[in-house]
Amino acid sequence: MRFRNAFHITIDNFQNVFKLLLYYFVTGLLFGSLIYVILKLSLSSILESAEMTTVKELIGEFFRALTSGDTERLHTFKEEFEAAVKELVLLFGSNSGKIAGAIVGVCVMYILMRFLNGLALFAVGNTVNDRMSTYSRTSFSSAYFKNIGQASLYQLIYVPLCFLFDALMILACWFLFFYVPSLLPGQGFLTVLFALALTVTAIACFDALKMTLISSWMPAMISDRKSVGAGMKYSFTCKKDFGRRFAAFLVSVYLIMVVNLVFGLFTFGSALLITVPMSFIFLLSMQLVNYYNLNSRKFFITYQKIVGGENESDYLTK
Repeated sequence: MRFRNAFHITIDNFQNVFKLLLYYFVTGLLFGSLIYVILKLSLSSILESAEMTTVKELIGEFFRALTSGDTERLHTFKEEFEAAVKELVLLFGSNSGKIAGAIVGVCVMYILMRFLNGLALFAVGNTVNDRMSTYSRTSFSSAYFKNIGQASLYQLIYVPLCFLFDALMILACWFLFFYVPSLLPGQGFLTVLFALALTVTAIACFDALKMTLISSWMPAMISDRKSVGAGMKYSFTCKKDFGRRFAAFLVSVYLIMVVNLVFGLFTFGSALLITVPMSFIFLLSMQLVNYYNLNSRKFFITYQKIVGGENESDYLTK
């Protein structure tokens, strides 16, 4: 029921997909250019080195061998890749100052981009909430500038926390993919597939856990006008339906992975222009649907259908 309601709400707010797409395109172009300049100025000698070229070629060979089922190449890949990485690490050691400066610069640009993108998502959250509560249509620009102060406070706390959480997730996935297989008896094709499956599972579980923990934070601020701190406290301490919400977000993450992968492959990436921003709106709708259900509130999913309340499966025809 929650999936269906969130999907209906996403479709009902589909026009926001194009607004998010345009907004993300502008911020992506701006910060992508800035990151390129930082990397070009700081790491040109490293990026164009023979060691980096070797690592890139080996990564390409790995995926070609994986897709073609070349087990012999996969058997020898690990040793060659580790040797190439060691050479690259030595090169990094001799250019540690440049690398540190580049990492700091890229991280700052990434955090700023996440901050600005979050302002847009917060505005979309307000338009979706208005649609769910009163079935009114609020413009994106009006919601953006009206709530920019509250959205900025939210992003100032959320973005650094999310950055740290994502960093921990990357470290965990690195360990699962590169070190766990070495503990297994076999080192063939099946071992690599197991490592990939384990890594993807970890990514999905980490994302689902993050979404579950913050699922009531933004909705509490948008729907009940709670402060940043009060909304954060409510979301992080809410234990009601925790397992159910986690399961819902876990399935949502897997569905988003599959949809984006399939549509991206069969349309040569063009469909991602629609599916990626739509995925953000779907997750936002899931957060709001969960929040309304937690607080036993009714909400619109279409002009003639109201759902929610004590029994979220009850429909009221208007």
